[in-house]
Amino acid sequence: MNSGYSRAKGAFIVILIAMAIIAALCFVLSETPVKALSMFFIGPFSSLYSLGNMLASSTVLILGGLGVSIAMKGSSFNLGGEGQIYLGGFVAAVSGVALQDLGMLGTLIAIAAGSLASGAIAGFSGWCRMKWKTSEMISSFLLSSALVMVINYLITGPFLDPGSNLLTTQKVPQAMRLSKILPPSGLSTAILIAIASAAVIQAYLYRTKGGYSLRITGMSYRYAVYSGLNTRVYTWLPMFLSGTLYGMGGALSVFGTYYACVRDFQSGLGWNGFAVALIAGSNPVLVIPAALFFAWIQSGARIAMQGSDLTSQVASIAQAVIFFLITCEAFGRTRKKGGVSCK
Repeated sequence: MNSGYSRAKGAFIVILIAMAIIAALCFVLSETPVKALSMFFIGPFSSLYSLGNMLASSTVLILGGLGVSIAMKGSSFNLGGEGQIYLGGFVAAVSGVALQDLGMLGTLIAIAAGSLASGAIAGFSGWCRMKWKTSEMISSFLLSSALVMVINYLITGPFLDPGSNLLTTQKVPQAMRLSKILPPSGLSTAILIAIASAAVIQAYLYRTKGGYSLRITGMSYRYAVYSGLNTRVYTWLPMFLSGTLYGMGGALSVFGTYYACVRDFQSGLGWNGFAVALIAGSNPVLVIPAALFFAWIQSGARIAMQGSDLTSQVASIAQAVIFFLITCEAFGRTRKKGGVSCK
């Protein structure tokens, strides 16, 4: 309980520091700081359209945060979120076009295909760790970097939509798209799927034998071995589930927001998902408010840029500060635990 309170306190302090930095930047960089501050913090709630777009942008962040959280529960670190989101979106888009005659059934199959494709890629990193004790951080990052380049080639080459002015695949049919919420904003039923996923992951981790075994293996591999758990399975499984959630985020972006796989739509989302998980302390339930906070920062910066002289880089600076501070806080907590255990 004290540990949970400490994590929540640390995350709250980091958020306050980030907001203070945003306010300071508005006064330094803007000639109308009061207007810029108002648009930054209040703008996302000023209309249903702005609110809907803010909530829509949180969908991938929720799923990315869940992906990182479940990997961390298994003592793994998935640094391949960027490529896994991209792969999930690409496979879902191509599958959706191929299965357009199936309607919404084709949508479900395409989303599942995109999710599992990313799960397989991340699971491969977990399998390499299980088999040869390779670092899943390095392998997942390298695979992600390669995936981004390969998918860029496929989108701008064999799967390019010649009828579009953008670098994108062919759009999925209208009948296959997820239903809109708060139109004309980009919010769709994808956010409901993301929230339901958080509930499922929470139930899996804390209400099932498999989730308990995964957490035990992550907390103490040696204890798990002595307890007779199948540690080989729980070495690669967290990475597979992590990649599947990342891939689902990409697939839902296709069917709920972009309706195609647009080149580089995933840029920055993987790392933001990592920051969301750190803020939430890898708690699936707390991932939702952490993702909403990040979406608020992004949306506020975009609205302030459109209505004042503030640039969108303020959001990037704020996100970088949050990522840096929350990482330092988590590292310090881990180091402290390590020091105690050594005694």
